Amino acid sequence: MPTQEQYPQDLIHFLAASPTPFHATSYSADLLSEHGFIRLKETEDWDELGPGSYFVTRNDSSLIAFTLTQGAKACQALRMAGAHTDSPGLKVKPNAVHSHNGYVQLGVEIYGGALLAPWFDRDCSLAGRVLWQQKGDGQLYASLLDFCRPLLVIPSLAIHLDPEVNKQHSINRQSDMVPLLSLGDMPDFASLLLEQLGKQYAGFPSDAELLDFDLFLYDVQPPARLGLQEEFICSARLDNLLSCHALLQALVQVKDGKDSFLVLNDHEEVGSASASGAQGSFAQDVLARLFLPEQRRQILSRSLFVSVDNAHALHPNFSAKHEPQHAPCMQGGPVIKMNANQRYASNAVTAAQFMLLCKQAEVPYQKFVMRNDMACGSTIGPLVATALGVATVDVGVPQLAMHSVRETAAWLDGYFMLQALTVFFAANDSFLVAAAAGA
Repeated sequence: MPTQEQYPQDLIHFLAASPTPFHATSYSADLLSEHGFIRLKETEDWDELGPGSYFVTRNDSSLIAFTLTQGAKACQALRMAGAHTDSPGLKVKPNAVHSHNGYVQLGVEIYGGALLAPWFDRDCSLAGRVLWQQKGDGQLYASLLDFCRPLLVIPSLAIHLDPEVNKQHSINRQSDMVPLLSLGDMPDFASLLLEQLGKQYAGFPSDAELLDFDLFLYDVQPPARLGLQEEFICSARLDNLLSCHALLQALVQVKDGKDSFLVLNDHEEVGSASASGAQGSFAQDVLARLFLPEQRRQILSRSLFVSVDNAHALHPNFSAKHEPQHAPCMQGGPVIKMNANQRYASNAVTAAQFMLLCKQAEVPYQKFVMRNDMACGSTIGPLVATALGVATVDVGVPQLAMHSVRETAAWLDGYFMLQALTVFFAANDSFLVAAAAGA
């Protein structure tokens, strides 16, 4: 496990290596493999898995990892946790490239609830997954792609042409959010992508044909520590890769780990309604392959699920946006998120269990409740609790500028969360049963 001094740089490395959910999942799979986790495939027979640690991916963008200390038949309870791999942003349209007034531009869709204004005047690149075939063999191949250099920009309109821009300005999602790619003749976008794959992979076939892609823009400015004491970390995709990082590190580094189950879902930012999202069957399918129905129901009734997704830190310039008695502060520790209308799945019992975890880890904790006159966001927590019937608590690290292209958190809160999750994955079954019984 990274020490407190090592943690910020380890997190920065993960953020920089994960510009898309596909890259985050690939990085996570490599990390798990390095720590002895065995890769499984949904298309293969698993038979009866013996003691060990395993993982499986779906759609290259979601991942489930689990540890069975004495095999599936001996499992009594699971330390369950989850986060999501996706972040709001700009996704490239299928027929993307077009020319307008001598400019070559790239059509994009808005993915999720993105803050749009911060995307203007940013140096952006392209990354994601490319599907291709080699002439003659009829096989479908998928490769990760990352241009790793500034390639696109969405320029702001000069203030001289919009004098009222600083007083009132709305952004048209269709016409204003169109990035520039080049000047002059339109390039063959398929050839551009295949050429980049040839640069990335030695021996990439020269006769490859592009079939399709899932590509996203991302800001090439790297993650950074800032502040007088370097107490902040500023980066894209803190929501929710910071949580993924903490969960993965806690799972692989904890000594004498117990039976555990970790799920990293894609598509949370767009409602989770997909085969690889939390409303899909991924977690249920894996659990059904591990345990018979009666045993599975008993295990879930004794288990606790920790849904980890970032929370809203008190903004010093907009303090009135927060419920006065429930305004999380930075470096105040993990936030337990509560909502009477079940937008978060926490209840008094599961919240108390997480408080005990924090006390055992010797880290602070705090609670968040949204103002009554503002809409409350949600997480995978209520979806998992509904689908599995498992006691669930929603927690997260406080951050600023959620859903911006550049978000801010105090890295110490991430380290506090890592400590609490490490205690969780090492907890005895009796600890879990107490939460499940009360819930």
